[in-house]
Amino acid sequence: MDSQQEFVLRTVEERDIRFVRLWFTDILGYLKSVAVAPAELEGAFDDGIGFDGSAIEGFSRVSEADTLCLPDPSTFQILPFGRTDDNLAQARMFCDIAMPDGQPSYADPRQVLRRQVQAAAADGFTCNIHPEIEFFLVKSLDTDGHEPEPTDTGGYFDQAVHDDAPHFRSEAIHALEQMGIPVEFSHHETAPGQQEIDLRHADALTMADTIMTFRYLIKEVALQNHVRATFMPKPFADHAGSGMHTHISLFEGETNAFHNPDDEFNLSDTARQFIAGVVEHAPEISAVTNQWVNSYKRIVFGAEAPTAATWGVSNRSALVRVPTYRPGKVESRRVEVRNIDSACNPYLAYSVLLAAGLKGIREGYELPDPAEDDISSLTRRERRAMGYKDLPTSLDNALRLMEQSDLVADTLGEHVFEFFLRNKWREWNEYQRQITQWELRTNLDY
Repeated sequence: MDSQQEFVLRTVEERDIRFVRLWFTDILGYLKSVAVAPAELEGAFDDGIGFDGSAIEGFSRVSEADTLCLPDPSTFQILPFGRTDDNLAQARMFCDIAMPDGQPSYADPRQVLRRQVQAAAADGFTCNIHPEIEFFLVKSLDTDGHEPEPTDTGGYFDQAVHDDAPHFRSEAIHALEQMGIPVEFSHHETAPGQQEIDLRHADALTMADTIMTFRYLIKEVALQNHVRATFMPKPFADHAGSGMHTHISLFEGETNAFHNPDDEFNLSDTARQFIAGVVEHAPEISAVTNQWVNSYKRIVFGAEAPTAATWGVSNRSALVRVPTYRPGKVESRRVEVRNIDSACNPYLAYSVLLAAGLKGIREGYELPDPAEDDISSLTRRERRAMGYKDLPTSLDNALRLMEQSDLVADTLGEHVFEFFLRNKWREWNEYQRQITQWELRTNLDY
């Protein structure tokens, strides 16, 4: 037994923790959990906890149902609030999914990201990620298909005073920090009920785990405030959607590989090639970074959401934004990817994003001139005339591009790639069959 496992067992005993929740995600990013008693933990570390993988979306066929979840002791954290009747202390650990022979499961999103992290390491890089996570607070999720009612009427940076959950963000930040998740800052976003919380940077795998924890905690804190939280990309037709703008930097040892003091924009060749890779492959990875039918309502009709595969310096309409460099802050040189929404599977989204950037570095992609226009205000004809490649405008369009992508297939692996496509085509077909209120209002009297 290693020292991390011993620490977990000792902490569980000393803190009188009654249940440990073992967490993992399915291919679509839904959080799954199995609770074990403290007496079972040592066995879980040694042999894993068996479960029926065929019952988890996309994990395995019935003939391969036996699956193991192996707790990762480095992810152990005590949950900030109990959910049992007598408020017993609980903790959580993320798990790696394995086959009965101990080999990593080809269906485990965490393993997909680990492969990309290892690929980056083989090239000499470590990857730091810092997301800005947006979401909505609404009064209820039980709306029978109608728009929800936001908890406030605030706007950008407004101070909450009279809304339905005035202390929500402070309570949410306290819960996050109790679980070792450092927050940079938070504020009210542009739309009524919309919030943003920015997390301090961490390595890619840790950050994906953190985002899953973040979603869980945000929803729990909302419940305690008698409201609800939703990470749906665009729940309101007349307001901006929720993105997850992601800041990325690569390091070689202790050196920021994106920084070059002699460049016009302080960008190294590595940074330029990484950006070029993301811009070049953005359309074909969009089905993963923006995985829902609703995601494209945000991209096509939302404010500050990119509509074309471009990059720019401090240009918030570009797909990749290079923040203004602050002299003396070499370690902060980074790029911001702005198409990702907060309803993605973070393991898969960061996998394809990292793969696209690394491909640009390995193959020496050339970076075009930065976009200086407000791209969202340009017509499609104007964008094409300026050489900008449009991002997909629907899940249908995104899936067609993904189907042709060797990059996405290689990154996700055959099983995840095929299941993801089958599931998302089913979602698109179900969406297409709907007869909307707009159609009835517009066409019924024809």
